[in-house]
Amino acid sequence: MVRPKKLRFVDTASFPDAFIPEGCSPAEILKLPVEGLEALRLSDVEGLDQENAAMRMGVSRQTYGRVLSAARRVVAEALVNKYRLEIEGGSYTHRGRQSGGKRRRRRRRDSFDGP
Repeated sequence: MVRPKKLRFVDTASFPDAFIPEGCSPAEILKLPVEGLEALRLSDVEGLDQENAAMRMGVSRQTYGRVLSAARRVVAEALVNKYRLEIEGGSYTHRGRQSGGKRRRRRRRDSFDGP
């Protein structure tokens, strides 16, 4: 059984749907997950190091590095080959909002009522 992905926190409330370069063929489409766009924003626009950016997204530094590396690879390929870049999907939630899933809380028993 595969472990479900941990949701990444994204601060950006709105983001573009796609980046379409001039002269691109409609058949060539690459997909960039929303958390990849957030990783690019935190590292390349805000200039945060991986440790601080990972804390902002709520993931480990290693996970953040993998997300950032994959996002840079997708963006570079789209720019070099003039592919349409669609920003959608991924495993994320907006900061400050509850995720759709149920949260489980452990109840602590202070006393034991034995027989």
